Amino acid sequence: MKTIIACLAVITLTAAHHPARASDPEKKRADRAAILSMEGCYKVTFDFAETFTPDTAYTYHDRYHSSGTEYVFAIADEEDFISLQHLLIVNDTMIIKHWRQDWVYEETTLLAYDRDKRWVRETASPEAVKGTWAQKVYQVDDSPRYESRGTWIHADGKHFWEGTGDAPLPRREFTKRDDYNVMQRRSRIQLSDDGWFLEQDNKKILRTDAGDKLICEEKGMESFTTGDYDCNPAIRWWNENHAYWADVRTAWNEVFAERESLALAGKTDDKLLWQSLFEAGDDAADSPGGDHKAKAKTIISKYIID
Repeated sequence: MKTIIACLAVITLTAAHHPARASDPEKKRADRAAILSMEGCYKVTFDFAETFTPDTAYTYHDRYHSSGTEYVFAIADEEDFISLQHLLIVNDTMIIKHWRQDWVYEETTLLAYDRDKRWVRETASPEAVKGTWAQKVYQVDDSPRYESRGTWIHADGKHFWEGTGDAPLPRREFTKRDDYNVMQRRSRIQLSDDGWFLEQDNKKILRTDAGDKLICEEKGMESFTTGDYDCNPAIRWWNENHAYWADVRTAWNEVFAERESLALAGKTDDKLLWQSLFEAGDDAADSPGGDHKAKAKTIISKYIID
């Protein structure tokens, strides 16, 4: 990671000799290098603590901590688009297909979270998004989670990006809390000498037709640290399952293209969406080489609320 940051410093210094301008190729080159530097095999730790509430009668919830080994790698690397897949390794052998982050350069359209598993398309002008990167985060089943845009900053030896977007409840709380229904996430991704971290300043909001009510705020830190970790089980798992999940992503892309908004049911046939898609993935592993996009789209369609 130190070598990557040193290379980024050279790119940043080169860009500094040119006056700032829209779509600066040297700046974009530094941005792409920063995003791709998140690839690697890491120990990941998740820490969250509630920090503030306007309600003096509110009882703060316990702090949250967990950790594991995470493999992060690019499944797409194009000039204006980079997709990073996360795989979580539990007890050295169990693989959990984790979240995915897509990065799109000067993206005008975002799928913004409203509430209650509903997302609405929002569009900005090309002028408003000059030089920015949109980060689009997806759930374990490649369904949408949250999206935001911001500008990568390379200054004083630091390389970071910030964006704010609304999201559903995090997995650590969505089965435990019903006092809020929207998490407004202000995310800061910053590179470090031994990895990178995702710092969060989140607001837990109860959103109704009457407006938003702040329940409390929290601080979060997800740290990705390099070391002597074994990610080979994740690599083997992906080699065996990547074709199926490519078909799932294609099915989702068709769904997104067909709709201006998207609302998803919690359960269908007493199963969550991720359970249905993962079961289909197990079936696909027994019949490699097939086109599973149609089946994936049929499954997804059952959860869409018109």
